[in-house]
This record gives sequence, structure tokens and C-alpha cells, in this order.
Amino acid sequence: MEASRDEILKALEQVIDPELRRPVTELDMVREVQIDGGDVAVTIALTVAGCPLRSSFEQQVAEALAPVAGVERVSLDFDVMSPEEKAALSTKLRGGVTERTKGISLDRSTRVIAVASGKGGVGKSSLTVNLAAAFAAQGQRVGILDADVYGHSIPHLLGIRQRPVVVDRMIVPPVKHLGGPHPDGDTAGGIAVKLMSIGFFLEDNSPVMWRGPMLHRALEQFLSDVHWGELDTLVVDMPPGTGDVSISLGQLLPRAEAVIVTTPQPLAQEIAARAALMAQKTNMRLVGVVENMSGEVFGSGGGQELADDLHVPLLGTVPLDPALRESGDAGEPLVIASPETPAAAAISAVAEAIAETRREQGVGFVKALPVLS
Repeated sequence: MEASRDEILKALEQVIDPELRRPVTELDMVREVQIDGGDVAVTIALTVAGCPLRSSFEQQVAEALAPVAGVERVSLDFDVMSPEEKAALSTKLRGGVTERTKGISLDRSTRVIAVASGKGGVGKSSLTVNLAAAFAAQGQRVGILDADVYGHSIPHLLGIRQRPVVVDRMIVPPVKHLGGPHPDGDTAGGIAVKLMSIGFFLEDNSPVMWRGPMLHRALEQFLSDVHWGELDTLVVDMPPGTGDVSISLGQLLPRAEAVIVTTPQPLAQEIAARAALMAQKTNMRLVGVVENMSGEVFGSGGGQELADDLHVPLLGTVPLDPALRESGDAGEPLVIASPETPAAAAISAVAEAIAETRREQGVGFVKALPVLS
């Protein structure tokens, strides 16, 4: 009994592109199906030659075709899409997005959480990575935008080495698979987050030496060309401070909501308040404050004082924990690698607190800062 071509194509609907997160049949990536008795040969057209995720396709195709009647042996070959096919794919992918406004190409329904701080060195990037991983563990479809132009560290914290795929001037973010079964039953890699970083477009560890206007144009193109697909939440690692880059991002991330990160010291609170005021000026809603690195070294309580001054909730207090640094160096979020540690539990609680807040459009603060009004 020879396998049916229709049954094979039906089975291939289970094969999901690991980066685009859509079935290969829907993306017109199945170039050819040849049937010779019990031998079935499938050819898939990839978006780029030398795709580092070939092994995922091989495993998925073998698993999808194994139960099909008449299939005894399966072989998989790869080809590369032509420029015309890439253009058609780009049109198909962009067609499902209801644009927000000028700026980021992201569906209107996606929640944007901007993690901001007044100064560097408060653990903002580590918190961003672990918050995103915690959202993903809750069952959300999550992306991370590393917009810290001068201190882009998210690729290192996630252990991502591969470059984004470019499809007809559309940038497809790499995906970090965090392992484990996904809460919503997703079989294409379990818990995962997408990542886009300005660091992907720089050579090695080159510094960014751009002036304000050039940087704004680069950020605008960078944000508008990235295809995020269907996301529930995008977590943005904002640059510290209130300079040109932060202002540009505030304008290019419509309907974003800000989470302010501070360490417990009074000086850190004062500087974090400036980042909060910038969020107000760029029409972001302030969700709350996170006190990071709490404990004997830096003290505690500063986050609550800042939250009280801003009339917003303290979302959580994260203890100073060496395990958080160690997991970042290893490229694995602590909330996934060691969820039982105090810092991981605290960050997961912050993610739950953010998820429970009612999403609103960016309207600024409920009340202006008294010392600055």
C-alpha cells in the first residue's frame, strides 16, 4: 500500500517553523513530495541557506510522517527560497498584523512592557530576561526587544549566538527554546521566547558610535522591519537614563507600559524617578516599581518609598542572589533553570503581578511627581 500524497501533506501541517512559529505548509515551504512505494522524500525550502535549525525540521518531519499509512522510510532535503518566494512569504506574514501606529511593527493586541531605570548597574537586563521567561512559563507568547543600544547584553544572557534571518527586508527574530512542555500545549519547542537585539547587527563587540538623529532613524527602521508574529507580550530592555535613545524609543513604542527598576539606596530612587517622569512625558502608563538587589549589601525599603512617591504599586522585591548572575553567565534564565531559588520566586511573583494588572492605553501618571511638578 502506497502512502497518499494528501495524507502526507496533511501530516506535514504538524511541522512548525521554529522561528516563524507557523506550519511549513501554511508558509508554502514544502517544495516537493516524492512517493516511491514506502519511501517518501520531502523537500523543504528554507528562508536562508545553512539554517542552524535544520535538526528541528528533521525531527518534526520524521515524527509527523511516522504514523501515516504506507510510509516506511522518510528522507528530508532542503532548498532555499527564491527572492520571489521570500517576497510572497513576507507579504503573507505581514498581512496578519493590525498595525499599532508609526513605529514598531507589532499587532495592536500585544502588550508592551518597557523595563526602565534611571541608571545602569541595577540589574535591569537580568530582570528583563527573567520576566520574559516567567511570562512564557505562564503560557504567554513572548518576545524580548533589547533596545539598550550602548549596553546590549540580552543575547549573552540568553546564550543566543545565531543571527536573525532576513526575508525580503523583513527581520525574523531568533528563538530561544527554554525547554519543558509549554503550558498551552505548544509542541514546537516547549517554552520559548523570541529575541531581537541591536547587538545582532554589530560586528563582535563593536561600540555604537552614532549621534542622536542617526540613532533615531536607525531605531525607527530597526523596529519597523522586525516581524514578531503573534505575541501576547513584548518585554523591552530600555536604555538607562533619559537621553536621546530613551526619548526616541518612547515615541516608537506606542501604548507601552513602564516598569521602573531601582536598587534600595536613596540615590538610586532619585535617579529612577527621572526615568519614571520620562515615561510620563512619552505617554507611557506606569505599571509599578521593582526593587532589585535587596538585602544586606544595599539595604531594603527604597523600592516601596519610590512606589509611594509615584502612587503606584511595588510589584516585588528581588533579593541580591549570586545565582541570578551565574544563570545569566550560563545563558539560562534563573526562573526556568532554578525556579525554587528566592530570586527566581520573587521575579515570577512580579510577572504574575504585572499579568494581573489591567492593561490600559498610555496616559501618563495618575498624579504628577510633587518634587518635579
